[in-house]
Amino acid sequence: MKATFSSLFLSGVVSAATTCPRSALQALTETYIKAQTLGDPSLLPLSPNATYLENDKTTSISKSVLSQPVTVDFNRSLHDTTQCATFTELTAATSEHPYVIHTRMLLSSASGEITRVESVVTDAGDWAFNATAHLFYTQQETWDPIPETARDTRETIRAAGDAYLNQWGNVNLSVPLGTPCSRLEGGVYTGQSDPEGNTCAMGAFPQPLKVGNRRYVIDEEYGAVDIFNAFPWLEASKPNGSVPSTNLIRVEGGLIRYIHEVTVCETPQCGR
Repeated sequence: MKATFSSLFLSGVVSAATTCPRSALQALTETYIKAQTLGDPSLLPLSPNATYLENDKTTSISKSVLSQPVTVDFNRSLHDTTQCATFTELTAATSEHPYVIHTRMLLSSASGEITRVESVVTDAGDWAFNATAHLFYTQQETWDPIPETARDTRETIRAAGDAYLNQWGNVNLSVPLGTPCSRLEGGVYTGQSDPEGNTCAMGAFPQPLKVGNRRYVIDEEYGAVDIFNAFPWLEASKPNGSVPSTNLIRVEGGLIRYIHEVTVCETPQCGR
């Protein structure tokens, strides 16, 4: 698979504005899913100096979740040809150890090797975790490619995602929420009670939150951005600290249609 990926990367026909061939990034996410299913990270084209972070901590890949076989029931990936990066959401509800995993991979545009892997790995006790519910609801959603003439720009997609997180610090800020809009937070789904009228509107947090350490993967073809971030306040055991979180956001016509959030807790349900 490494040879296949490299040949796709090196032989891709790429426009001047593109960093990595989409076909190569797609091959990479397929390989990542296989590697996680088998618990075999050696399948990935890792740079000799690649960095692996799990829940924002540098971790030996041999001791990571990537080295454990996981039954993957559903997956969804983004391919960022401009940044040479990928994002994959894995839902593992029927695995012996259930997980919902968000993984971001960065590549060298020169070699096609992975230079950095970041995974937010959630399981029992993490915020609103319920892999069975997550699987059910994510399978109900429509994330088809958006016709080229109707696609939003990278800037519009990122701005929508940032606006959603920025409002956590200032409830008066405008967020481009569509109607309908559905939010899947762990295993809790906002779209079930009013599937055509829900807007994903949120009430204010007890205090303004500044969401930092944002890292992006953007896919214009799917109108989506995933934002890895540091979620402040939520973990009751360290109210002035933060916990690893990511928000996967789908934008259609400039408006947010879907939001998936996974967040790691240090105490069960973050002590809330």
